[in-house]
Amino acid sequence: MLTVSMTVNGIAVSADVEARTLLVQFLREKLGLTGTHIGCDTSQCGACVVHLNGKSVKSCTTLAVQANGAAVTTIEGLAAADGTLHPMQEAFRDNHGLQCGFCTPGMVMSAIDLAQSHADLSEAEIREGLEGNMCRCTGYHNIVKAVKAGAQAMTAAMRR
Repeated sequence: MLTVSMTVNGIAVSADVEARTLLVQFLREKLGLTGTHIGCDTSQCGACVVHLNGKSVKSCTTLAVQANGAAVTTIEGLAAADGTLHPMQEAFRDNHGLQCGFCTPGMVMSAIDLAQSHADLSEAEIREGLEGNMCRCTGYHNIVKAVKAGAQAMTAAMRR
């Protein structure tokens, strides 16, 4: 067993894990943060995306020990303490960027990273940026609209 320590959603956490424990397992099983979903176990679907030191990673192929000492943000860590949603979460809600919701946490986390990397995203850039995230329910049209709106809201919030 190895001890891993990290900051998850702004809270310092520490636990003993086996060396082979995946970050997604650590988050779900040790911390009870079940918003990070397990969809494929092969890094294909993107349902498990979280932020590791501010960058999106697929937690189903990241070992918990690789996150030792890091800052991890999950979908549960995006909303403010008073329940105010992150601008990207609001955009997904307002633009109907989800159906069943299974892929949504990973989509939102990937979209935030994409929006932070690019100021004004085109539809083609959004579609390319979300290639690692699979949605089985939608045709991506409303997801693309949501990401565009979320990116604009994030930019506007940073200017304030």
